[in-house]
Amino acid sequence: MFHPARKDSSLRGHMGKTIWHCHIAMSLDGKIARADGSFDWLESYPPQDFGFDSLMAGIDAILMGRDTYEVMRGFGEWPYGEKPTIVMTHRPLVEAPGAVEARSGDLAVVAAELEARGYARVWVEGGAQVIRGMIAAGKLDVLEMAIVPIVLGDGIPLIAPGTPELKLALKSCEPRSGGALHVVYEAAR
Repeated sequence: MFHPARKDSSLRGHMGKTIWHCHIAMSLDGKIARADGSFDWLESYPPQDFGFDSLMAGIDAILMGRDTYEVMRGFGEWPYGEKPTIVMTHRPLVEAPGAVEARSGDLAVVAAELEARGYARVWVEGGAQVIRGMIAAGKLDVLEMAIVPIVLGDGIPLIAPGTPELKLALKSCEPRSGGALHVVYEAAR
């Protein structure tokens, strides 16, 4: 089984480099949220059942888009404490938590800056546009998913239109309660 908390990942060719790790939940039809951005359909599937605690213990920083940031802020207290968090946005962040940094511009340039900071593993939290941008920049190394047995029909896709091809190699697939799967892929480079 793949261990997301290990800093000395088994990824070939990445020793000493930043590992870009997307950990996300999706429906069977590839949606990460309803069309309105809600994800109430995930309530019966605790993230701890899908390696979330190991992920949080093993990451140095978080990269997310503005919509994802707004959803997380909507929960009240910032859930990531002092974990450095970079939010890709063109608008200022009002009253952002201390460890949150707003960035704009070329995602590949921002990724290079984060690598230069020495982060061993960065969680690419989402949303779909950030994930697409990281794939386009060649910066998605691990795709870890909770696949939930529901078809949403309409919603926000995990993989946004226009995303370039990315070949993946299956590292693990394990059943979870309620018919969900915990799947881990690594980029096949």
